[in-house]
Amino acid sequence: MKALVKRYPERGIWMEDVQMPEVGVNDVLIKVKKAAICGTDLHMYKWDEWSQTHCTPPYTMGHEFVGTVVETGAGVRNVHVGERVTAEGHIVCGHCRNCRRGMGHVCEHSLSVGIFGKDGAFAEYVTIPESNIVKLKDSIPDDFAAIMDPFGNATHTALAFPVLGEDVLITGAGLIGTMATGICRFAGAKNIVVTDLNPLRLDIAKRMGATLTVDGSRGETVEDAMKQLNIKGFDVGLEMSGAPAAFNDMVQHMYKGANIAQLGILPSDTKVNWSDVIFNALTIKGITGRRMWETWYQMEQMLLGGLDLSPVITHRFPFEQYQEAFDLMESGQCGKVLLEW
Repeated sequence: MKALVKRYPERGIWMEDVQMPEVGVNDVLIKVKKAAICGTDLHMYKWDEWSQTHCTPPYTMGHEFVGTVVETGAGVRNVHVGERVTAEGHIVCGHCRNCRRGMGHVCEHSLSVGIFGKDGAFAEYVTIPESNIVKLKDSIPDDFAAIMDPFGNATHTALAFPVLGEDVLITGAGLIGTMATGICRFAGAKNIVVTDLNPLRLDIAKRMGATLTVDGSRGETVEDAMKQLNIKGFDVGLEMSGAPAAFNDMVQHMYKGANIAQLGILPSDTKVNWSDVIFNALTIKGITGRRMWETWYQMEQMLLGGLDLSPVITHRFPFEQYQEAFDLMESGQCGKVLLEW
């Protein structure tokens, strides 16, 4: 079968002919229909410091996808051939302390599909353990199903603290930031301000329900947005950028006693004015992955309830045009990019 493989520990990704994955006793074999390029995939493509630390080539990349079940292992009981599915990308041990207290998203021994420990879905076929399979309602389109993994990151972050009636600041208008904008609007936030340096992505944030956007490249500021909205600070912050300047800008503009959900990966040398955190009684909560399985139930209900993710999907390419797709992702002039067989 054809697959996009991270063959070498260097910049790039390669289309190769590889063996079909073996179907284990508890595995489900899925024919991939669509897959999406994640920011993590771009990190691995560029082979940056994070990738060099966490990933060991060769392996097949890709963890955001939708497809159809074509075979099941002998031990599979609840998934059937012909069903349309996606999957949770973290494969957990089920036995560590965190797994046993309902916190599988921070399992001590987890593998990550298409990143480390398990070949991924940038391929014609992928195997996934039955325990990780998510069946899809007919009313959820393939395009939305293919991005439920990052939609889960956005959901986990956006709903980490109550947002109903609250003023929300989102730093970073990438895919997850723009989806979080729609989630906060769906969940009843009062005002949503989104900051970024990319006008295209800020336009997507507006279409997803942002009250105001702040384009730092044009000299716009959070202070100006606060004046327009006549507020003294934000009740909830969602930090999606991983940029130290954006994080500190958020800290400085939170209301006393406010909450920050931190998804963006900040550099290890990020400096923080801890006095602003301590004396304003701010709570900062680190977010990773999706809560298994509460986040998935929340995602499904929002989609069934009418949350529209279509503004965040801007480009679609055949898998054979993967290089063009990755070039576009690297340029930043896009929202979500889908690859289709």
